[in-house]
Amino acid sequence: MKTVLWLAVFFSLFIGCIQAEKNDFSDQINPLTEKDEKTRNEKYKFSFGAIADCQYCNAPNRGSRHYSSSSRKLRECVKELNTHDLKFVIHLGDFIDRDYDSFDKVLPIYHSLKMPAYHALGNHDFDVADKWKSKVPERMGMQARYYDFVLEDWHFIVLDGNDVSFHAYPKDSSEYREAEVYYQDNKIQSPKWNGAVGKEQVAWMRKILEAAEVTGDKVVIYCHFPVYPADPHNLWNAEEIVSILEKFSCVKAYINGHNHKGAYGIKNGIHFLTLKGMVETEINAYSIISIHNNRLIVNGHGRETDRSLLIRE
Repeated sequence: MKTVLWLAVFFSLFIGCIQAEKNDFSDQINPLTEKDEKTRNEKYKFSFGAIADCQYCNAPNRGSRHYSSSSRKLRECVKELNTHDLKFVIHLGDFIDRDYDSFDKVLPIYHSLKMPAYHALGNHDFDVADKWKSKVPERMGMQARYYDFVLEDWHFIVLDGNDVSFHAYPKDSSEYREAEVYYQDNKIQSPKWNGAVGKEQVAWMRKILEAAEVTGDKVVIYCHFPVYPADPHNLWNAEEIVSILEKFSCVKAYINGHNHKGAYGIKNGIHFLTLKGMVETEINAYSIISIHNNRLIVNGHGRETDRSLLIRE
């Protein structure tokens, strides 16, 4: 009789455990189902590739910077990007570290991309002899130092953070003297290897943003230099740029390089994303960024971080 009672108790406990496990599993699967349903409702638009700070030159490593390895990493990156359906690829400045001849090594690799390939200008792109500085944008295949383009209902603005700069102009030029005056008059504390977006370019950007507010286009800003969060790598006039961007709900993201460690911040609904520098270490770093109707999804390769960035309405 005792044996029968123990069997009954054991059987009851066993059934209870199964039911509990079933209930626990059901509780877990519902959120997953809802999440999957939400993901299905996100409309995919298109993807693009993003690279920062290839910074190639034929020179020995310096600390974590593996300059000569960047040509190999860029080749691996291009090979991978060419296997994806991307609308374009953008390199976010410092394509070379120094020497005008460095372009000869890496530009053919970059130009082997099967989709449109864009550049933003970095400070190191101008670390060439004074006689070559004015030729750098043309050598990189750029028709203008800053520009914009549109895909579907997305407007992309590529800024030149070397507009006011000690790097981009010969020392005996009027532009170099203007940079000296700007740096002194504005009591800039940021290092001299940074730069600023000039007044004319700021007005040009503002006009595009005003138009995008009317048309309903969403805007992504590209630049070599970060503007947020606060960092020694930021543009000299970072606060001015952020204050302008905050006024426009069309601005969804600002994506840059320059700070090889990478960084991220969000301010008033705008994502500020600093991509990690390809030149660092022997491990690659680049991204494929997918645009959906309500988020940007960053698929990081190598050292780059994966992110899902919700787009403000």
